[in-house]
Amino acid sequence: MLTRPLAPAPSTGPGPSLLFSLSTWTWSGPGPDGQDTAHILLAHPPGRASHDTPAAIEARMRHIAASLGPLVGVHEAVAELDGCLRVIGSRVLLKFGGSRYGLRLPTHPGWTDLITRRGQAVLIIGLDPLPQSATAGRLDTYLDAGRAADRLLFGLAYTP
Repeated sequence: MLTRPLAPAPSTGPGPSLLFSLSTWTWSGPGPDGQDTAHILLAHPPGRASHDTPAAIEARMRHIAASLGPLVGVHEAVAELDGCLRVIGSRVLLKFGGSRYGLRLPTHPGWTDLITRRGQAVLIIGLDPLPQSATAGRLDTYLDAGRAADRLLFGLAYTP
């Protein structure tokens, strides 16, 4: 879900239509340090129009990644993304540089408590499409294939 603008900013970041279209998942699991960590996956849904080619979808997702900070591939040291997560009560927002909009993430109490307690989440940007209706098994397959093909970008998102 989109939220109201977080702060005035240049319009170089992702616009509301792109943010609203993203497929988004959150879960808890082992992080880079082996401890229980909050995870966020953003992916583009499969294209619905002729201009939604795989190359166009990848370009959109790379634009999303660039607006968050220096996300890296699977074989690189995980980048730190300071202050792009905001916890407001039971809501968690992902803030994009250069955009007036934030993305409200799907939450559940344990996941939100984990972000509040640790102040961070592993952020994963998928470069290939994935429908929001994907099952847990399909998510696991997507993540495994993305890691193997280096089609995922990673960052460690922090709260301010």
